[in-house]
Amino acid sequence: MTDHAANVHPPSPPEPGPEGRENRPEDPLLRDLIGQALRRARKAQDKTLREVADAAQVSLPYLSEIERGRKEPSSEVLAAVNRALGMGLDELLGTLTADLRPAAPVATLPSMRAPRQDGSSAMLLAA
Repeated sequence: MTDHAANVHPPSPPEPGPEGRENRPEDPLLRDLIGQALRRARKAQDKTLREVADAAQVSLPYLSEIERGRKEPSSEVLAAVNRALGMGLDELLGTLTADLRPAAPVATLPSMRAPRQDGSSAMLLAA
């Protein structure tokens, strides 16, 4: 019998993501965030799964799986569910953005001000 423990490798370090940021295991999956946002919107409107599924022309079990983060909806299904909820894509994306914001305050860069000849200053903006 061979010793399998000798063949076990330690987990690889996280690979860098965009801009050198590590992909952390605690980063949420987009399908989870979408499902949570859709469920909150549906419940806020006091609509049942059946009502939204019928209006969106998707099956009730499929909509339930989307809300639970088990299925990732196509853009067509997402648009249909948004319409059934009376939401635009901008509203959904705004909700997702708010959900992704960290709870703790984020450090901000110091303001960039340029002195004027009259002694006041002007904020420098980039386009």
